[in-house]
Amino acid sequence: MFQLISDGGCDFTKEEAQKYNVDIIPFYVSFDQEAFMKEGVDISKDEYFKRLATEKNLFPTTSQPNPQDYMDIYKPHLDAGKDILSLTISSKLSGTYSSATMAADMMKEDYPDRTIVVIDSLTCAVGEGLVLREIIKMRDNGYSLEKTAELAQEIIKTTRVYFSLDTLEYLKKGGRVGPTTALVGGLLGLRPVLHLVDGAVEQLDSVPGRKRVLQLMHEGIVETLQDETENIEICIGHILREEEAAEFKKNIEVALNIKIDTPLTEIGVTIGTHAGPGALAIAYCKKYDKLD
Repeated sequence: MFQLISDGGCDFTKEEAQKYNVDIIPFYVSFDQEAFMKEGVDISKDEYFKRLATEKNLFPTTSQPNPQDYMDIYKPHLDAGKDILSLTISSKLSGTYSSATMAADMMKEDYPDRTIVVIDSLTCAVGEGLVLREIIKMRDNGYSLEKTAELAQEIIKTTRVYFSLDTLEYLKKGGRVGPTTALVGGLLGLRPVLHLVDGAVEQLDSVPGRKRVLQLMHEGIVETLQDETENIEICIGHILREEEAAEFKKNIEVALNIKIDTPLTEIGVTIGTHAGPGALAIAYCKKYDKLD
């Protein structure tokens, strides 16, 4: 059996990572661009976002895990004779894929008989988490590393992620939108709906009012998935909006007449720094056994 490793972009909790035997390599976050903390190690998601919500002058930055971070996790498993599958956040959103690949290449000389497969998920947050969950199922059902990696690429092709934001302010801080756009959006009460296209974030729509945004997302998901309910997995994530996310999840379950087994997910700092408190996301992908 191979070892599974993911960066923190999958947004697994410590308990989930332990339960499913997945090593998580965290991202770094800094409030002063000098002292960097590991997400989930030096600072929790909840602490981070509550501080972001209350201290309006904060301008945090995030940093990807470096190759040494990966080598430190790879080595004990290689020493134990295990091969490795390493999943990363979209390479168009972070340099983590490069760090993971560089580390794998550096380990080849010392471990010529071992295999490290690095997979670019081309997604993030709840989307990356869904891909990881399908990979876990394949591993636990005895699939080989090669077969798992092959099917993972097919799962990635079916994965879709949609985000709603409470404000454009954090996108403005990160340089993702201009100050004029953010100002106009704020004055008009516009809420953007974003999605991932080939691993990159694009704006799908802009809607006045949060209630209308959630209605639009609900209608779009239900229309898209109403004939696919037996073939897909769904996950819903949020930032400091647990009750709203739980209600959104319940409404989707009722509309599609299904039970969403994946737990509500608290989105992490990598995407959350640009999305900000109040963000809500939904992702879906095809089940691995429907593609095999």
